[in-house]
Amino acid sequence: MKLGFVTDSPADLPADQIERYNIEVIPAILVLDGQPYLDSIEITREQFYQRLPTFRQPATTAAPSPADFASRYEKLLTTGCDHIISLHTAEKLTSIANIARQVAADFNNQITVLESGSLSLGTGFQIEAAAEAAARGLNLESVLEQIQSARHRVCVGAALDTLEYLHRSGRFPAAVTLLGSLLNIKPVLDVREGVIRPLGAARTTRQATNLLLNTLQEHGPLEKLAILHTNAPQRASDFLASLRASPACPSLPEQIPLVNVTSLIGTHAGPNGLGFAALKKEPVL
Repeated sequence: MKLGFVTDSPADLPADQIERYNIEVIPAILVLDGQPYLDSIEITREQFYQRLPTFRQPATTAAPSPADFASRYEKLLTTGCDHIISLHTAEKLTSIANIARQVAADFNNQITVLESGSLSLGTGFQIEAAAEAAARGLNLESVLEQIQSARHRVCVGAALDTLEYLHRSGRFPAAVTLLGSLLNIKPVLDVREGVIRPLGAARTTRQATNLLLNTLQEHGPLEKLAILHTNAPQRASDFLASLRASPACPSLPEQIPLVNVTSLIGTHAGPNGLGFAALKKEPVL
């Protein structure tokens, strides 16, 4: 059975993996001062973050249309795929997976739609695990098991420079974001099963970075790791250097990319944010 794979742009999949496994990536929509843009296609991430503080209206986001999903599914099925795995950003954070399910219902059980419970490469690592398993010749059932394994092992954390944009998005309790804004608190958060949770807070960017570093080190040996940022490459580079130099540093993968995350996430996180997406190693039995 030949499997095809579909995900969304907030999964932050690197271009080489998209090309290697022929993964279809559906762009979500940014709405900037009333004008819609295809995420990372009609406006670059750097352009978006530079303009973010200047928009007259708060930037908003929208899910792709059903037609976008239908066209990708049809493309894969007509070019030799027997079944499609469509894996998307946490449904508690976006309606993308729900739209995918609605469209998939018209394709006679040829499409399995899943939501990751995560975002950015927390989703991306799961679709990578699926594509890698399929490339090894595993069947559909085994590929789905690989996704579930990755889902249980993935961790995503972030240290935001401001709560202003998260407050606008309504993804966090208003009282907490208001208090954070008044006190200039730098929140440290994680995402589990689609829920954004506070892990702690700091008064300075340096303190928030150190708290995030301690959080990452607690996850133990890692199979995959990406350092995430919202147009803050120097902050991300410094964080990675601190991680490698730390005596408490867990076993790390060789390749650790620095990822300027999708504008869809940046809309809610704001500029100068720092984070990580990690996939813990499977325990040795």
